[in-house]
Amino acid sequence: MRKTILTAIIVSICLFSCSTDQKSESVKPNIILVFTDDFGYGDMGAMFQNKRGEENKRNNPWAFTPKLDILAQEGALLPQQYCAAPVCAPSRGSLLTGLSQGHANVRDNQFDKALADNHTLGTVLQAAGYNTAAFGKWGIQGKGKGPDWPAHPNKRGFDYYYGYIRHGDGHEHYPKEGVYRGRKEVYEDYNEVSAGLDKCYTADLWTAAAKQWIIDQKQDKEADKPFFVYLAFDTPHAVLELPTQAYPEGGGLKGGLQWLGEAGHMINTASGEVDSYIHPDYMNATWDDDNNQDTPEVPWPDVYKRYATSTRRIDDAVGDLVQLLKDLDIDENTVIIFASDNGPSKESYLEEGYSPEFFQSYGPFDGIKRDCMEGGIRVPVVAWWPRKIPAGQIINTPSISYDWLPTFAEIAGVPAPVNTNGVSLVPSLTGGGEQKEGLVYVEYFQKGNTPKYADFTEEHQGRRRNQMQMIRFGDLVGLRYDIQSHNDDFQIFNVNNDPQQTTNLALNMGMDLVQQEMKDKVLQSRRPDATAPRPYDNELIPAVKSNNQLPGIKWAFYPGQFPWVPDVSGLSEEKRGIVEKLVFEGIPDEQNGVVCFSGYIKAPADGEYQLKMDAKSNAFLKLHGCNVIDEDYGYSAGEIRSETIRLQAGMHPFQLYYLCKKGSQPKINLRWSGPEISDQQIPSTVFFMD
Repeated sequence: MRKTILTAIIVSICLFSCSTDQKSESVKPNIILVFTDDFGYGDMGAMFQNKRGEENKRNNPWAFTPKLDILAQEGALLPQQYCAAPVCAPSRGSLLTGLSQGHANVRDNQFDKALADNHTLGTVLQAAGYNTAAFGKWGIQGKGKGPDWPAHPNKRGFDYYYGYIRHGDGHEHYPKEGVYRGRKEVYEDYNEVSAGLDKCYTADLWTAAAKQWIIDQKQDKEADKPFFVYLAFDTPHAVLELPTQAYPEGGGLKGGLQWLGEAGHMINTASGEVDSYIHPDYMNATWDDDNNQDTPEVPWPDVYKRYATSTRRIDDAVGDLVQLLKDLDIDENTVIIFASDNGPSKESYLEEGYSPEFFQSYGPFDGIKRDCMEGGIRVPVVAWWPRKIPAGQIINTPSISYDWLPTFAEIAGVPAPVNTNGVSLVPSLTGGGEQKEGLVYVEYFQKGNTPKYADFTEEHQGRRRNQMQMIRFGDLVGLRYDIQSHNDDFQIFNVNNDPQQTTNLALNMGMDLVQQEMKDKVLQSRRPDATAPRPYDNELIPAVKSNNQLPGIKWAFYPGQFPWVPDVSGLSEEKRGIVEKLVFEGIPDEQNGVVCFSGYIKAPADGEYQLKMDAKSNAFLKLHGCNVIDEDYGYSAGEIRSETIRLQAGMHPFQLYYLCKKGSQPKINLRWSGPEISDQQIPSTVFFMD
């Protein structure tokens, strides 16, 4: 495997040394993120399948994930984590950018759309001094081919890439033979390399490639840097092809999957018969198909043997990676996160149909892939970090996949970019510090209906989807399906007591305040996107009630040399003060750092406002939880950026961040126009504070 040379820009970023990071490069933990395709909450043994096995009901078959179960025993389960969207492209886009579906540019079913050119897991960790690599399924590259793809992984923060670029390629698990979906293309960086991939089952191929890359990193003494691996499987999705043979014995350096690097024999399982191997645990498995103990059991249908073998292959791959870390003596300084992109699918590209009912892959919930009910968006998650994450921990803090960007940033010793909608989960994972409450929010559109599965409550069987929305407040989930307007009420469920969402608490006395809070919060936490229209896009963002209407703006200064405008929640302020308007009076001007102005902007009337901002340095404006003006990533000093936003008359909390640079006089200009307001600098008379 060849090494990818960093561009001059990335080199300059990587040389950055953040003042908040007191650790040397050599002790920063490595990070491995394993992301699967359509692996349901109920597919993991420790989450659900083991319970089915313990019940031993012969009409309820079960499968095994022993290596993942060990990972969970040695680390933590996160049974309350959600994916950002119930289908792969937007889910992966939000994961990589740390943005919710209320801010990400890849939404709904926008497969192969170019991921926005902004901060990603890759760019953030590169800046923290990491070597970065992505393996497997991408699917958010944009139009073009080879170097022309605008959002190729090499252009979104990954030094090295090996895998399927296009979304559709991930629907075939033998790229050269193309057994069921035709031949596909595999890229190493910008080079198409499928010609040499005879008999390479993709789950094996991506794992072997990732193992070899990790080995190369640790054997290259000149590149003594931590690494980040994004291992994105395209299995067990849909085509349900089988490996060529049993998983090689052992694991790590000398066992398990091995990268051979020879055309026609690229990995050590590139032999035998394509699409042939069924795991022995399932080869002769039988079940009580008619729920009648007096009749003989029958063999599992072939399609379910295939599915169980596919998930078991991923399980073996995770165990192989763990052994590699041990062999390299880096296991105690490596974080592994295992997760899935969405709930289980009912798709099958084989002649034999498939249903997630067989293993109850949606777990104790209703809904599957493309649903915003719990079964479509609750995903299996394991976090492993020896000596840091207490063994056997169950973390019941509600969280969502875009929380991983700020989490990895904290692990790497840098503050997250301020544009993220997530929060760091390090306090929950390690038991140290106070966990900040995050935003768990999903929006999605898909024509169609929830399947009529007998496991689902009658109300949910055949439910019309269309526009859907979900938000979580503590134990309560607000859910809307087939949304016609913002006036539609949320159904409200306590999902801890009622995982199938059968009892709508919105009908109870006193829930009208929660209902209104949910309706307000979703508008205050998102921005419209013309490519994914919603029936609530033109609603006014609700103002907040503020009894204290003191004139002025608060500011706080956080010293440090930052590579971007940082989220300041984990930083220590050095100085604070109050100003009447957006000026830098009293703020240190001979130090590197970031200043955060905060308070309220009072909109004088309902209507549409255009905000314009230009700054001498990087800056960022937020209203409520909305990212409004981004003058951070790719910003040129003095450039004017603007945004139109619809505001209800009244108070709107804001935070304006400015990156101070030593020796440069700070300057920012914030203007607006709106109902009966001509274009002008926002006057001091509309700024208030608590």
